[in-house]
Amino acid sequence: MSTGVLLMTYGAPAGRDDLPAYLAKVRGGKEPAPELVEEMARRYERIGGSPLVRITTAQAEALERALGEGWLVAAGMRYSAPHVADAAKALVARGARRLVGVVMSPQWSPLLMGGYARALDDAASALGVTATIAGPWYREPAFIEDLAAAVRDGVATGGGHVVLTAHSLPKRVYEAEPAYIDQLRETAEAVARRAGLDEWTWAYQSAGHTKEEWLRPDLTDVFPEIARTGHRAVVVAPVQFLADHLEVLYDLDVAAAEQAAAAGLGYSRVAMPNTRPSFIAALADVARRAALEPVA
Repeated sequence: MSTGVLLMTYGAPAGRDDLPAYLAKVRGGKEPAPELVEEMARRYERIGGSPLVRITTAQAEALERALGEGWLVAAGMRYSAPHVADAAKALVARGARRLVGVVMSPQWSPLLMGGYARALDDAASALGVTATIAGPWYREPAFIEDLAAAVRDGVATGGGHVVLTAHSLPKRVYEAEPAYIDQLRETAEAVARRAGLDEWTWAYQSAGHTKEEWLRPDLTDVFPEIARTGHRAVVVAPVQFLADHLEVLYDLDVAAAEQAAAAGLGYSRVAMPNTRPSFIAALADVARRAALEPVA
């Protein structure tokens, strides 16, 4: 009996014409303001479009090879094609008789990730197969080592003070689920220890385009202080992003790099896991363990 693994993430617009509909889906059906569409179009155009769907598909292909006989893997998106339901259907058509979902975020928030679990359950029910979903895997030793090795490489190559980041959240989300932020911080601390960092800074990035209060400190807050303490460069390393996408290629490589330069700092960013063999091995560990869990 083959086990089908779904690597699930949020997806990306197929192009400028698809952007308004994509943003509406991400915003729970709320139509985006024209100025938001224009700003996001500018950002996507600056980076040549998001490679997230392509990279997640490549991760799925690499994971299937790593898992070997008896395993099938596909990528399923929440807000764009290929959707979770379509990816699940393709796996069953190839012979999968049970499904394992892995959300492409090591940390788990019921509020933020619950939609993936519901999409997986709905797809499995429609297909007449069983399904389970991997829980948080931010403590996965192979994942921590993979990211720590990337940090060590980044320091050796670019040099500078390390800033570990996570995607910012509205303060109301933190107040509802503080344990999620605890997971992010625990990941950062584990990576810092494994990378052998004597000092490092924590910051949030990619705050949304809303008027509500978002978590701080933001990267824009920490760069001037890092410069004031005598550092001449920074190495930025996200602790939850697993592939190159807008929040990496624009928010970090464009916007944050400009902010660092304005503060008088050199800037570099560690490589994302993407299809790095050590990361794919970590994903394989996560999938195998999740497959042993009882079906909910």
